[in-house]
Amino acid sequence: MAKLTKAAGRGMLVALVLVACAAGLSGTALLTADDEPESPPVTASVSGSGSTAQKGAMDAWRADFYRMRPDLRVDYRANGSGAGIREFIQGKTAFAGSDVAMRPCEQAQADRRCGGKAVHLPMVVGPIAVTYNQPAVPDLKLSPATLAGIFSGRITTWDAPEIAADNRGTRLPHTGIRVFHRSDDSGTTHNFTTYLKAAGRWPYQPSRKWRGSGQGAAGSTGITEAVQHTEDSIGYVEYGFASNASLRTAKVRNASGQFVALSPESATSAVADARIVGENDDLVVKFDYLTRSRDAYPIVLVTYEITCAKNTDSVARAFLTYTAGNAGQSSLSLYGYAPLPPDLVAKVRAQLGVTS
Repeated sequence: MAKLTKAAGRGMLVALVLVACAAGLSGTALLTADDEPESPPVTASVSGSGSTAQKGAMDAWRADFYRMRPDLRVDYRANGSGAGIREFIQGKTAFAGSDVAMRPCEQAQADRRCGGKAVHLPMVVGPIAVTYNQPAVPDLKLSPATLAGIFSGRITTWDAPEIAADNRGTRLPHTGIRVFHRSDDSGTTHNFTTYLKAAGRWPYQPSRKWRGSGQGAAGSTGITEAVQHTEDSIGYVEYGFASNASLRTAKVRNASGQFVALSPESATSAVADARIVGENDDLVVKFDYLTRSRDAYPIVLVTYEITCAKNTDSVARAFLTYTAGNAGQSSLSLYGYAPLPPDLVAKVRAQLGVTS
């Protein structure tokens, strides 16, 4: 069990003094015989940072884990996949949330930080929603080529022939499209551009840094707010953020020719045939953006927790064991995410040394 930090100890001391002062001023005892016993004090804590895509899942996980283990605290700062990887390498955190696997140079640095192997543990499927604010088009449909044209800046108006072809019979307004993209180092951007490269006509290489057209906004929250408050706009953001903000999301055509609405079920379907491409117990996955499953929503990401394979931090291991377990996975659809397919989650649990 990790030791209580000095800072945490000082905080608890101040809290106890304040409570005692309050009790003295009121002239009443701090507890009576009928009072419920207080929660045990936090005795150990751990921190992670990174992916904003998994922030909703992480918030829910942390709250539920605290209910189960009020003596343990898990902190998570959603500052983007790139920043999370950097902080993990620097030894500032016990784990990093990332929507993309580390680059070879980052992997080497992370291995040195761990004194062994740093591994990627898939933890949640995060569907990427194409969100838009165009009241005249309540049921937008977009093909991969049209998406690539919009986000590269080649298609600039809502009534462009390409959009009209995807939405036959729909009256489209002759207004300009305002494109929003992530301004920070983003795993969501990497996954979105990987999809566009594989399925559309994207002129750039996939990257965590945006190379297309439009206006930047920081983090998933920034994209959500930008689209929410800007008419004629379009952007990409994780489904949980779009759902919480009641943003419209486009149906996207998959390789079978079907325009599929985004849902936890259609996202899990897209990841069902994912392959493990990592080595030596590293669970980096690759999935087919051109899947021909008729009910698969094609723009998805698998978000990882990056940690040391020989993780000696008991709090971090307990928390990750919980997130990969039945309790952690079963509630994900409530927050706009999708659980891992059964075969993949079994591999994650095996890596953590648990079976449920």
